[in-house]
Order: sequence, then structure tokens, then C-alpha cells
Amino acid sequence: MDNTAYIGLSRQTALWRQLDMVSNNIANANTPAFKNQQPMFVEYLVKTQNNERPFDDKLSFVQDLGTFRDTRDGPMTSTGNPLDLALNGPGYLVVDTDAGPMYTRGGHLRLNEAGQMVTADGQPILSSNDQPFFFAPNETQISVARDGTVTTENGQIGKLRVVRFEDEQQLRQVSGGLYMTEQRPEEVARPDVLQGMLEESNVKPVVEMTRMIQLQRSYESSSRLVEQESDRRRKVIDALSRVA
Repeated sequence: MDNTAYIGLSRQTALWRQLDMVSNNIANANTPAFKNQQPMFVEYLVKTQNNERPFDDKLSFVQDLGTFRDTRDGPMTSTGNPLDLALNGPGYLVVDTDAGPMYTRGGHLRLNEAGQMVTADGQPILSSNDQPFFFAPNETQISVARDGTVTTENGQIGKLRVVRFEDEQQLRQVSGGLYMTEQRPEEVARPDVLQGMLEESNVKPVVEMTRMIQLQRSYESSSRLVEQESDRRRKVIDALSRVA
């Protein structure tokens, strides 16, 4: 296989990964607090050996570097549910899991059978003293202030722990809208918690659909290039074999 085919295949691989990520964005367009993701690519140059020229030529390939996450806030939607919480601005809620503390912006919470405030998947939300929130059976008026203070008709229960990170791009997404990282969390001094609200995904479906169409066309164009080069080589080999 010659260089033209290798370059075309590197482009196809990059387009396939990008198409897969766009598909994932569209699939999560209605997932609360989901962040738009895009792959990162750079040009990768490879020197070639050419005895007929004083300088080496360079071949340009596509190199996949990783993923970029758009951390901008999504739109806020009012739900009227007192256990729906949205973080306006930077910050993540701290979630207690079997694998250690993880972090989320998905604030669709509920009370489990034990009276704990938990995520939709049943994992406890931690307070500022790293303890779960417990509510008595007769406590029905749950209020969350803008600074994260949680109270009921019987008084203050605790305060939500809201943290941030120096580099949000290092957060690794796991299932259930959770993130994990090796970074040390920093406390958000003045969190802005909105009760009865949910942060929507910041994915723009129309933009992603347009991007998907462009990617499909680019992939088809790259495929034609590889096929045409293969046909050209086949014709050259046939011509040389007849001459021989």
C-alpha cells in the first residue's frame, strides 16, 4: 500500500471517530447537564527518503490527540420539583460511590427508602462535611438556598458540597453523568444553586446534525480517493505486465 492510501486511511479513521462522537452528542441532547464533546486532531508529519531531491519530502497524516469537552453551562429549565437542583456557573456536586467520591452537575435528585438525598441512580449526595443528607419521614418541606444550605420545617440539615477543578478537561466521564479525576477538588466559595431547576445539555442538535452530514460527505470523498488510487495502481501493474 502506498503513501496516498495510508494518508487517506488516516483521514478516514479520524472522520470515523469524529462521527462517533457527534452521534454520542446527538444521543445525549436531552441528558441533563451533558456537555458537548469534540475530538482533537493535529497534523502529523513524516519524513520520506528521496534520493532525487536535496531535501526530504514530508507526508501529512491525521493524528488523534484526545477529546475536548465544552464546559459552558447548558440552558436552565424550571421543573418545580424541590429535589431538582442546577448549578449556575462553575462547580460540581460531590457524590459518594463505591469507587470513592465522584462529581456531577446532574441535579435530578430524590429521596431513597432510608431518607437519603441521592442521585437518580441511588448514590448519596455529600454535604460540606462529607456526610450524606438524611431526612426524617415527617420532613416534607425541603428548601435549598442559593448558597447550597439545605433546610426543612425542622431547621437546617446541612450544606451541599460544591467543588471545582483547575483543569476540567482532565475529568473522565463515567456512567450516570458522573466524572472522576485524580485532581484535588477546590471548594467553591460562593456556589449558586438553583432549586426546582435542571441544567439541560449544551448540545445543539441542529448544529450536530449539520456536522454529521459534513462528516459523512468527507468520509465518502476520502473513500473515493483511496479507491481511485487503488484503481490507478492496478491499471499501472496491468500495463507493465503486458509490456513485460
